[in-house]
Amino acid sequence: MYSRTPADWRETNRRRWDERVPLHLASDYYDLEAFRAGKDPLRDHELAEVGDVSGKSLLHLQCHIGLDTLSWARHGASRVVGLDFSEPAVEAARELAAELGLTPEQAAFVAADVYDAAEAVPDASYDIVYTGVGALGWLPDIQRWAETAASLVAPGGFLYLSEFHPLTDVLDDATGSRIEHDYFARDAWIDDAPGGYADTTTPTIHNRTVEWQHPIGDVVSALAAAGLRIEFLRERDQTLFERFGTLELRDGVYRFPADRPRVPLMYSLRASRESREGRASRSEDGR
Repeated sequence: MYSRTPADWRETNRRRWDERVPLHLASDYYDLEAFRAGKDPLRDHELAEVGDVSGKSLLHLQCHIGLDTLSWARHGASRVVGLDFSEPAVEAARELAAELGLTPEQAAFVAADVYDAAEAVPDASYDIVYTGVGALGWLPDIQRWAETAASLVAPGGFLYLSEFHPLTDVLDDATGSRIEHDYFARDAWIDDAPGGYADTTTPTIHNRTVEWQHPIGDVVSALAAAGLRIEFLRERDQTLFERFGTLELRDGVYRFPADRPRVPLMYSLRASRESREGRASRSEDGR
């Protein structure tokens, strides 16, 4: 249900995520054994849209247990840094990095709130600032997020975001065919559902969540206002889990049946910061 944002929203969400860490480490959803053996959890569109990361530094905001972060290191990033507000998640990521033989210089993890990232991470800026799926809904202020993330993009670098489409938050859970909620709602969404996406059977104690929906226009406008240039915004008719009961698993992703009209289920965007050379050139030209 929609409600005013409670004062303890951050602590409420952190307790839930802290409790889920051991469940996620043991789950088939994350499948750590397969990951240790070389399985790549990054999505095909992310690899294609981020491109070659060889020799580049990458910061992953809201990294959870670090699988995506460490995968970018496997793809050649010279230095990856993951940040998450859950200390158990960060500790798990550090242990996994050590198991993979990565030094703290190659893969570092920081426990901090994403809004404090600029002060918490070890470097002033990164070639790539990456945010993976399921992150923005846990933040109440998208403009503050954009300002923080943009401040960490190095000249000539870019921010890359891959997310669930906010339209999915307003459709009915059973079929995804009816609009039941307000797309432009600004209040928090409070829920008390037990379990979670990776483990639906193990009993859990900390079940309360506080989340927000952010229309795509707000996300794009916030990044542009923070000084980044939007290179692309792409919407997709596929998602990573059975968000609605009518979705079908095809080619490793979930889609609506072929006889149903399609709606966007995910989106991605890339936004870049001008290089120093570009700024100097414009200055010389008087632009």
